[in-house]
Amino acid sequence: MFKATIITLYPDAFPGSLDVSILARARKQGLWDLETIDLREFGIGKHRKVDDTPAGGGAGLVLRADVAAAAIDAVAPQGRPLLYPSPRGKPFSQARARSLASGAGMVVLCGRFEGLDERVIEARGLEEVSLGDFVLAGGEIAAQAMIEASVRLLPGVAGNAASINDESFETGLLEYPLYTAPRVWEGRDIPPELLSGNHGAIKEWRLGQSKTLTRARRPDLWAAYPSGTERRASETDDECN
Repeated sequence: MFKATIITLYPDAFPGSLDVSILARARKQGLWDLETIDLREFGIGKHRKVDDTPAGGGAGLVLRADVAAAAIDAVAPQGRPLLYPSPRGKPFSQARARSLASGAGMVVLCGRFEGLDERVIEARGLEEVSLGDFVLAGGEIAAQAMIEASVRLLPGVAGNAASINDESFETGLLEYPLYTAPRVWEGRDIPPELLSGNHGAIKEWRLGQSKTLTRARRPDLWAAYPSGTERRASETDDECN
């Protein structure tokens, strides 16, 4: 079973959004499990102190290495990677979510304050991961996002597993535009290609839209999709259309 263990100062933040829709149903079905560990229980002294001032001075507080390490060591990893949400981490991606979904789960240490003592990151081999070029107050939301992205890929979680295959990033492209009823809304029609009944034409239209959106909005993804002669042929086709 896929198991997510969260080490956090705010265990009440969980399950949060992980307890709705297909994720809640999948958890009830035993497809995955969630465990929270209160970091405060490993705090030092009468007041369970978990932080201290930065060595060398500076604003804010830093989570202590001895406290964080004690919490980490209390977890049975069972082959699961230890993740630490951090703005300086490697960007979290659909590929990483799929990799996690193929494994036993994850252990996530949620940071707070100015961050975590570097020594525990090094000593316990934490994998720093980032959701983007912005800073949050803590790692709880990032942890929930990574868990959701991974759990929804588990077999039996999505109502229609085929719907995942065409999503953004699965093929290296952004997903094509989506439409539904009514056929005309505020003077805007559904593109005629989608109403043609021609599955080949629909597939071609969707692929073309995905390429156009990716090239315009995510040139970094477009530069990597696809490679070599296949990409040059794709660009030639687009220019001719």
